[in-house]
Amino acid sequence: MITLQEIRRAKILVVDDEPVNVQLLEYLLKTTGYENVLATHDPRQVVALHLKHRFDLIILDLHMPGMDGFDVMEALKPLESDSWLPVLVVTAEPDKKLAALEAGARDFIGKPFDTVEVMTRIRNLLEVRLLHRESRDRGNQLEHEVRERTAELERFRAAMDATPDALFLIDIASMAMVDVSEGACRMLGFSRDALLRIDPVALGLATRSQLERHLGAAAAKEKAGAEPEADIVETELMRAGGEGSVPVEISWKLQEQDAEGNAHRMLIAVARDTTERLQAQERLRHAASYDALTGLPNRTLFFEHLRDTIELAQDKNWRVAVLCITLDRFKVINDTLGTALGDELLGQFSTRLARCAGTRDSVGRLGGDEFALILTMPRDQQEAVNMANDVRDTLRLPFDLHGQQAALTASIGIAMYPDDTTEPGALVKYADTAMVRAKEAGRDGYRFFTAGMNVQVLARLDLELALRSALEDNQFVLHYQPKLELNTGRIAGAEALLRWHRPGYGLVYPAEFVPVMEETGLVVRVGEWIIDEACRQIAAWSAAGVRDMRVAVNVSSRQFVEGDLEGVVRSALARHEIESGLLELELTESALMSNAEHTTEVLTRLKALGLRVGIDDFGTGYSSLAYLKRFPIDKLKIDIAFVRDIVTNPDDAAIALAIISMAHSLHMQVVAEGVESRAQMAYLRRHRCDEIQGFHFSRALPADQLAEMVLANRAQPDRAPEVDDRVQTLLIVDDDPSTLASLHRLFRRDGYRVLTAQTTDAAFDYLALYRVQVILCDQRMPVMSGTEFLSKVKEMYPETMRIILSGDTALDAVLDSVNRGAIYRFYTKPWNDQELRDNVRLAFRHYWMEHGPYDDRKVPREGDEAQVA
Repeated sequence: MITLQEIRRAKILVVDDEPVNVQLLEYLLKTTGYENVLATHDPRQVVALHLKHRFDLIILDLHMPGMDGFDVMEALKPLESDSWLPVLVVTAEPDKKLAALEAGARDFIGKPFDTVEVMTRIRNLLEVRLLHRESRDRGNQLEHEVRERTAELERFRAAMDATPDALFLIDIASMAMVDVSEGACRMLGFSRDALLRIDPVALGLATRSQLERHLGAAAAKEKAGAEPEADIVETELMRAGGEGSVPVEISWKLQEQDAEGNAHRMLIAVARDTTERLQAQERLRHAASYDALTGLPNRTLFFEHLRDTIELAQDKNWRVAVLCITLDRFKVINDTLGTALGDELLGQFSTRLARCAGTRDSVGRLGGDEFALILTMPRDQQEAVNMANDVRDTLRLPFDLHGQQAALTASIGIAMYPDDTTEPGALVKYADTAMVRAKEAGRDGYRFFTAGMNVQVLARLDLELALRSALEDNQFVLHYQPKLELNTGRIAGAEALLRWHRPGYGLVYPAEFVPVMEETGLVVRVGEWIIDEACRQIAAWSAAGVRDMRVAVNVSSRQFVEGDLEGVVRSALARHEIESGLLELELTESALMSNAEHTTEVLTRLKALGLRVGIDDFGTGYSSLAYLKRFPIDKLKIDIAFVRDIVTNPDDAAIALAIISMAHSLHMQVVAEGVESRAQMAYLRRHRCDEIQGFHFSRALPADQLAEMVLANRAQPDRAPEVDDRVQTLLIVDDDPSTLASLHRLFRRDGYRVLTAQTTDAAFDYLALYRVQVILCDQRMPVMSGTEFLSKVKEMYPETMRIILSGDTALDAVLDSVNRGAIYRFYTKPWNDQELRDNVRLAFRHYWMEHGPYDDRKVPREGDEAQVA
């Protein structure tokens, strides 16, 4: 189908010795949308121009001096291989029209011109020309595709026969094989003709339902527009002459044999002989699961058996005993007689042990001369004792090692499930511990495990030993969490946080090791290192151009009481030559109150040096107003416990705002920690909190990354605080999207800034982010009702005008809220649009009368929108 756009882009040449005719035709063509129009007065240029541009239409005057139209057409014929001349002749002589057509012209127009006829004939002739070219190109394309397809099929056949894998082509319509590769004949021992006569199902390729499933899955992916993936299955194919079968891995794929995808569709199965792979896997599986010397299950397989036995014991209410057995004096025999006879001894002992255990119990070699046995039994542990005695009796018979006699004894440890533990690994460990005790007690005996060895004590001892070497081995590192100044958007400083690069464990966080440091007193030495490292880093930053970076360091209560905090600070400041004002100390309330007199003296001297002092986690300890006045404190840090729900919990909000107000009245700054959302940050900024830190702004960073952040932050202009107090804002809360959309459309016409929330959590976020004057809330909300939500809003945002919109006829809770002042108005569903608009307008008027001055702005003026976006 030729489009109008293609016709208008066609290349047209106007040939006439009369300039007026050329101008007229050019004007008609260009004004009707034709884009590629050329003209010439010299007919001798036509052939050269056509060679260059390949015109779709040549409008040719028959009567021209030097070379008439007939001569031009004769010269054009060699250029058109199919003798299809794209020529429209122009003549005023009717008897010349038939001659022009016989000479090769496609059509003619007479003089003088009829504009409609001229444009119609031009368009029709162009459409025929373009259709002719499209048909010719399509034919050439089809011929090329046929040649390529033939060559492709020949290559496909050669590739099929060259591959060692077996290829089977199955016609979808008949579900019969239409071709197979030479590899298939070699693999199965059939000739090609014999294989083609066998049904795919009988050969073992797949069942009929599996064939249909492969086809359906491939077709579904094709319909969804996805590339069909190979479907790989494992099966066995029949050999010729009934000589068994061949294990194969078959990859199924849907193939289309023509370019259009609608003919000769077939399934291709590529089968690969997996005999060698399966044999290798079996050898590897056996090697991975069984001990090469004794043939017993190794440690890995033994633990699998133990886990399975414990799972069964849970269902059957059985007891499980694990016996760990080691051969006494085996090392002496191995060193004396040699490793070859030692291996022979282990092999003979494993045979006796397996015979002793029988088929009911599992035996394994854990390594060296250590073996283990799993015993299931009733609640009486006597059976474990009997088995231990049987093993000892079996060992008392001498071993014949190629003519040399050897006698052995064994030490046996026993652990019980579920008495000692329910974990397989712990059960073996306990049995091993008991085995060591049996050996220490004099050998040739057994011991049961008892709870004397506390695993937690061992783990804590290991952690303590690792911590003692961590400081000497430079395993500690400081990360820095930036603090953001809310009024300017500047990074005001950072808090130094300790991290431990423990070998074999990676980065360890303080919660895992600081309690141990506190208990052992290591926190004093580590705290001194932190102060020195923080000062060193401040100096390094300053030298690198990151100046005036204040760093806060946490000081533990033990460090404050037992250590020489003042001396450590003075030494670090002098050693690294930094300004004292760049170092801040953060103390907990317990550290302050542990020795009030000593605390006052030390803090006073540190303040005289120029240091700043803050209280960490304020609100969770003593929170005494007396010590706020008594101690020289510069900052209070609001604990994360009050920040986490500050935008949704009125109690947390009230505590946080009280801390801010109290601190400012005492000329202290306030820092909120654990700020994790934009809403929390906006709420704290609105209520004049000075600084924040938390994941919303940044996690704790290595020193170099923090330096990059600080430089980027300082390169930005100061950000003015967001001010939108006087923009009339309406918050609509409803869990029904259609209701929200309807109310949004209704109130947008009044020019308010309209915020919509489907949940109360989202509504609380909006209240923190924007100054909202009027709230319209549905009564029936999930999690909490509208009245419960507005009751919390009244506590946190008492100045708002709160309206309930409800279809619920049970009005007791609503009326109670109205009486308590939580609700300003109550309206029922369905509402009257005009009445609701009028009442919301009155609510805004009421708000501005109480909290004026009234601002007629319904939406932000130009320049304000960026502040509230």
